Amino acid sequence: MDSAGIDGKAPSGAHTMGVAVPLNGGDASISEARHLALDFLTRARTDQNVAVSARAMDLTQLVVSELVTNARKYAPGPMVMELIIVDATVAVTVHDSVPAQPVARPEDPHRIGGHGLEIVMAVAQKFHVDLEPAGKRITAHIALADKPATEASARQT
Repeated sequence: MDSAGIDGKAPSGAHTMGVAVPLNGGDASISEARHLALDFLTRARTDQNVAVSARAMDLTQLVVSELVTNARKYAPGPMVMELIIVDATVAVTVHDSVPAQPVARPEDPHRIGGHGLEIVMAVAQKFHVDLEPAGKRITAHIALADKPATEASARQT
């Protein structure tokens, strides 16, 4: 992995680290991206003592898979995946070559597939798209720690 030069402590004293990786856009790029994300979070745990829950590991790999799959499917050309840990989240960003706003499809219980953007938006704490002249950057922020049981149960009522 190529370091994005973001390792160490943020001004607030919170852990900050990041990596940016070009992906080839082929079929293997989706699996490669998931493995890179898992390795990145594992290194954050072991090398930087960042608290990363098993749920965060799973959700990050899911988000990476969905964003890279969409970029590969709808934006042929080069792409870059960036992972940055700041405070209590990992920001997953995929840069692609098409400067168009992605749109989640309307709900359709009979549709098979095409739910990736909906899934990402449902599991991310924050989600945003930045359009640029040469493409776009889609970023989803995933919480690194599980929510306390009392907070999770309060949301369900």
